[in-house]
Amino acid sequence: MLIRNKKPEVTVNLTPLIDVVFLLLIFFMVSTSFTRETQIKLDLPKADVEVLESDPEMIEISIDKEGRIFINGKALANNEIDTIKKVMQPLLAKNNQIPVVISADANTAYQSVVIAMDATAQMGITNLKMATQRTQE
Repeated sequence: MLIRNKKPEVTVNLTPLIDVVFLLLIFFMVSTSFTRETQIKLDLPKADVEVLESDPEMIEISIDKEGRIFINGKALANNEIDTIKKVMQPLLAKNNQIPVVISADANTAYQSVVIAMDATAQMGITNLKMATQRTQE
């Protein structure tokens, strides 16, 4: 009678490998910084000012070179003061001190900027900022 030695079956345990892949995935998700991209094409005016941090809870009023007004990236039906106030009212319901940033194209009509500023003034907003680009030195 011939007895054969059974060779142990070789297996690869994939559990530690999967754990490492998930840890790497989590690391890259946490360490990646996301930039805020916008679909509205604006050529901001230039000024020598300090760069301010972006507040996550802010309202951005964008005005393109045709004078169309966007609030947080959403186009308004018209440029009336009442329309701007109606759109901004729910955004300010929780906190009336949320910063409002007006980003107007350098070639936009001044009247559109005045309309946006007038709407914010009528709503009692005191934390108003104007977005500009930094001049090249």
